[in-house]
Amino acid sequence: MTLNEIGAAAKQASVLMNRMTVTEKNKGLSAVAKALTAKTEYILAANDQDIEEAKKNHMSEALLDRLRLTEDRIGGMAEGIRQVVALTDPVGEVISMKTTPSGLQIGQKRVPMGVIGIIYESRPNVTADAFGLCFKSGSAVILKGGSDAIRSNMAITKVIQDAVVRRGVDPYVIQLIESTDRSVVNEFMKMKQYVDLLIPRGGAGLIRNVVENSLIPVIETGTGNCHIFVDESADVEKAIPIILNAKTQRIGVCNACESLVIHEKIKDRLLPELAKALYEKNVEIRGDEAVRSCISCVPATEADYGTEYLDLIISMKTVANVDEAITHINKYNTRHSEAILTNNKENAEKFLNEVDAACVYLNASTRFT
Repeated sequence: MTLNEIGAAAKQASVLMNRMTVTEKNKGLSAVAKALTAKTEYILAANDQDIEEAKKNHMSEALLDRLRLTEDRIGGMAEGIRQVVALTDPVGEVISMKTTPSGLQIGQKRVPMGVIGIIYESRPNVTADAFGLCFKSGSAVILKGGSDAIRSNMAITKVIQDAVVRRGVDPYVIQLIESTDRSVVNEFMKMKQYVDLLIPRGGAGLIRNVVENSLIPVIETGTGNCHIFVDESADVEKAIPIILNAKTQRIGVCNACESLVIHEKIKDRLLPELAKALYEKNVEIRGDEAVRSCISCVPATEADYGTEYLDLIISMKTVANVDEAITHINKYNTRHSEAILTNNKENAEKFLNEVDAACVYLNASTRFT
């Protein structure tokens, strides 16, 4: 299908979606969750081909991890769909109603967006995640995934389409642009006659390209240069496993911790044990002078503080107080996820109120995002 044909089919599907009841949507989603599990081997076979091709192209291990599907990860995709089934249906919710002095009643009600376009990179699980959220909220979705995951995305899309068709739903509620030509992305961004909203999910370059060039309204997502600030009063025994989780559980994801900010009065108690734990996980530490006075590590440069590594690397910066930590984080972060580890209520509230990010955590890993 051409882009125009894809757009027209999605627009028609969105009209039909607008008529679906919550029961019909939930039954469709449940069928998709069941189908994803049933077709695990089919999806994994396609993913294996993508992995093999990526290795030939010398893709880094971190990016391979983002691309790789396993039986457990497909099970997680299905579970994510089931969790969406359990959510309250947003469509039709009246969020405000008032009567004017002249007697007019004016209200606001949630309605489907229509057709949502999502451009993303090498994470095939996004295909199922995006479908589930769009379907539940009554919108059709057009997906443009990365070329690295094209076979995986095609397989997942086919499984979803087959499942919804069996429920009597238009298969074009989800469509994948299968062309891997980069120029297609720019054409897609100009399809305002069909697409009502565009969401880019990926690296800084992709997001910037969409924000600057799209003719369609855009929800701007963020790359993930995420920080954890270890305050003077933090519990070191609890801090170390939180930092390990945030840095090493999955290194190629946007909510992994890339930079540690450390109060200068806790560095001597924290750093020797933390460094030992990180080095056991093969993490390279890049620290400022104060950090290097406590442990052996690579000198940090100014560029390190603003880098999303997506790798087994972490930068470390010491500060004198919570205000200095907040200033540093707000200068270098990407407004994604930030955390403070502290037992000081006043410092915690200050951090939560003043750090500019979509998600801010107290004594928790950034991986919760």
